[in-house]
Amino acid sequence: MTRTAFEKTFPTDVLSKRERVERTLDLKPVDRVAIHEQLSLNPVVIALYTGKKIEGFNYTYEDVCVVIRKTLDTCFEPHAPLGTDRVTDQDGFVIQNDNWNSWIVSRPFSDVAGAREYLLRKTEQIRDPQTDYEQLGQEFHTRMQRLQRLVGDTVIISESRLGLEACWYRVGLTLFSYLYDDDPEVISQFIEAHVAHEIRRVQAIADPDFSPVACIFADYGTKQGPMFSPTFLHKEHFPYLRRLTDVWHRHGIKVLYHNDGNWKKIIPDLVDCGVDGFSCLEPAVGMDIVELKNAWPQHIWMRGIDGVDLMERGTPEQVAAEVRRQIEETDALQTGGMLIGTASEINPPIKPENYQAMIEAVGEVLNPDLGPEIQ
Repeated sequence: MTRTAFEKTFPTDVLSKRERVERTLDLKPVDRVAIHEQLSLNPVVIALYTGKKIEGFNYTYEDVCVVIRKTLDTCFEPHAPLGTDRVTDQDGFVIQNDNWNSWIVSRPFSDVAGAREYLLRKTEQIRDPQTDYEQLGQEFHTRMQRLQRLVGDTVIISESRLGLEACWYRVGLTLFSYLYDDDPEVISQFIEAHVAHEIRRVQAIADPDFSPVACIFADYGTKQGPMFSPTFLHKEHFPYLRRLTDVWHRHGIKVLYHNDGNWKKIIPDLVDCGVDGFSCLEPAVGMDIVELKNAWPQHIWMRGIDGVDLMERGTPEQVAAEVRRQIEETDALQTGGMLIGTASEINPPIKPENYQAMIEAVGEVLNPDLGPEIQ
């Protein structure tokens, strides 16, 4: 079997990045485990792999893409440093940037009535019949084509979002809770409009030739479990997750689900929604990727390396040992279904030598059954 040339992260790579990712998604044997990471945030890691002298956060989007190309099999869309400005958006929210993070400083309302008015207005904007989804699709593909040229063969995971996070975070959890108690239909209508818009956007951008996998983001986890009740989630979240997942599937694209914190108790509900796998597994709050992958072997598990105690405070030897544990104790080389990466992203406090140790450890644990001739 004659194979065309492809980009290699390690000299021992047998599969191309795309082949490795597709086999991972299909739960098939791989030559080594695939690597996924968010690299936009750590200037020292960027400096290590670009060879550039970087002071503060004065690196570029293109610099991030260089490191993605050199070290990763898959990535989310990267971004340049955010700067440190305090800005006011078009809705009147004051947002503070801190180069690698941002948060809402103040909202243009302070009570339930103001939150209600804001959500009603945003719902009408989202429902705007004049929205040109064909243009949105063209703009997306133009942006992704540019990114693909920069990251080479690295597979870009499409991103997708539901309305729950957009609602509670923008309004604030306290006002969100009071408003849902007073007038739940206002929130339900916003979430419904948001997912209807997202479904139409997905129909305009979904392309399995571009990427075989998408990730749906929904952050509502705490260290103890979901911040919302099962009753609430079954009404306002799971039905919409199922609808959005179905749309991606109709385009031949696998779906991962991202949530922070400990959401182990709702895994059966998420499986019932049809998702193919899960992202962001924080071991410090009970989400151990080895336990989860072994308990749910028909699903894909991504990003289970501890990003704080291990990657920020541990040693390269400890990082490498954890990588080996995750690969060996899940039999991931033979079963696919796992992508190595941190649960926290490569935040600025993470030591560059620990990032390097994570990458190199993956390249040292190889599947002896997969030689240069793979059918």
